[in-house]
Amino acid sequence: MTSTLPNQAEKIRDRAALIEVIGGYMASQALRLAAELKIADLIHDGVDTSAALAQATGSHEPSLHRLLRMLAAVGITTEPEPGRFGLSAVGEQLRSDSPDSLWAFTRFFTDPSLFTSWQSVGHTVRTGECAFDQVHGKNAYVHLSEQPELSALFNHAMSQESRIAAGQVAAGIDFTDVKSVVDIGGGDGTLLKAILTTHPHLTGVVFDSPSGVAEAPKVIAEAGLTDRCEVVAGDFFQAVPEGGDLYIIKSVFQDWDDEPAAKLLRTVRAHMPDGAKLLIVGSVLTDTATTDEPVMFLTDANMLVTAGGRERTESEFAALLADTGFTVEVVARNAAGPLSVIEALPA
Repeated sequence: MTSTLPNQAEKIRDRAALIEVIGGYMASQALRLAAELKIADLIHDGVDTSAALAQATGSHEPSLHRLLRMLAAVGITTEPEPGRFGLSAVGEQLRSDSPDSLWAFTRFFTDPSLFTSWQSVGHTVRTGECAFDQVHGKNAYVHLSEQPELSALFNHAMSQESRIAAGQVAAGIDFTDVKSVVDIGGGDGTLLKAILTTHPHLTGVVFDSPSGVAEAPKVIAEAGLTDRCEVVAGDFFQAVPEGGDLYIIKSVFQDWDDEPAAKLLRTVRAHMPDGAKLLIVGSVLTDTATTDEPVMFLTDANMLVTAGGRERTESEFAALLADTGFTVEVVARNAAGPLSVIEALPA
């Protein structure tokens, strides 16, 4: 039998690449189930055959075996011998107890409320309206406020997402002349915990909505920072804590389109001292999309569909900041792990 011709081999590879993207929802839903069943925890603890995993999770063994085999094919599990499974380095992040865990992140971003929104992506593309709002009859933030368990999962997911960036910001930013830090949209306090732990001379405020800061007192207390860190609930479109030397906004602007993002920035500008500095930590899109950094473009599209928000390019950030009373001093790409850091001063 003759071997495959070079041009045919290339066509076959291209065909397979497209089919893998088409099947992306299959992999994400398999990940959702694996996270719910805590398959990675069980495998890590030595429960590694499909039969034993099925017994531990109350699953149908032949079906679970096939699901795990599919996850092995996409690089999550491994199958060193038929019916016995391990974890790849990527799959290790599905462990709920791993220091590098993305277990909550996986569960939240594969939640049916987001998945069903993506089924209506055509509505967004045709109208520019948020698909989540159209499907659920309310925006994602109202939905979260009405779903305590999902809100807690979201906060946990954001904490996991922040872990690497928090360490990078704490280690990479010069806090020598800073006394107090206000973390706006600070969630459970993961970022500020890293900063205050690294720099004992600082005090800080974690500021977010009531549901956003629900876990922050516990995180701050467990880190032994209660005497140096205040947790404040409020609406950052109306007011933010005053008197800080440094204001940080991490992974917040992507949630909003330009009008609410500008309102947030004007609120910050109105309440911060003239000599204070603003740090924005988040993705900064390249001017053209490439395959080098797909995650931020996936995030941009997800914000469009599920929240009505957007990621921004460097020039878009500069224009937004200029319109709201700030001047960009530095844009440090990938200075916080996969995220960038924008330093801005009051104009």
